[in-house]
Amino acid sequence: MAPDRNQAKKARKARQFWLKQLHTWHWISAAVALVGMMLFAITGITLNHAAQINAEPVVVDRNAALPAPLLAQIAAAPAASDAPLPAPVAQAVARAVGIDPQGHAGEWSDDEVYVAMPGPGTDRWVSVNRHSGAITSEKTDRGWISWANDLHKGRNTGTVWFWFIDVFALACVVFTLTGLILLQLHARHRPATWPLVALGLVVPAGIALFFIH
Repeated sequence: MAPDRNQAKKARKARQFWLKQLHTWHWISAAVALVGMMLFAITGITLNHAAQINAEPVVVDRNAALPAPLLAQIAAAPAASDAPLPAPVAQAVARAVGIDPQGHAGEWSDDEVYVAMPGPGTDRWVSVNRHSGAITSEKTDRGWISWANDLHKGRNTGTVWFWFIDVFALACVVFTLTGLILLQLHARHRPATWPLVALGLVVPAGIALFFIH
């Protein structure tokens, strides 16, 4: 009997160890993903109802002229067709129209340099005539709901947000997997566990199979 008791004791200790580990990883991943999960849940609703949410874009157009001494810096052909504007030119453009194109790729043609700077919830661009120095710019702001929706989609959000989405998604995976294992460990005391899990699978699968055409 002693070996059986020792074996049962070891099994209980192992179960307690893994329960502690799973609970630890579950709450840590929940804490890491909590705010992001709320953001993605809310923006999931706003994206689903995008057609019903009226948002009037605010468009601001501005015109200016590049100082004559800087014209020579854009008159010569660049080293690459997508080269950014020279720093002094970009700084002058930013002062003139309030949009800073510095560091952004430009589209160089015979007549102009066009720089597009889209962002979440916004579209911005500037154009500088290579002969006359005329500056034309436009900024479109579609509002904070569009901004949040673009964060959800990762649209024009940059490298840092790109990696944040990956880290956030990994935290969600850890949260759900540890939750699933914890459900399995506690399922014998909660008879409704697996029927509810099955319902969470059957409902979206059924909708996808029978109602999406």
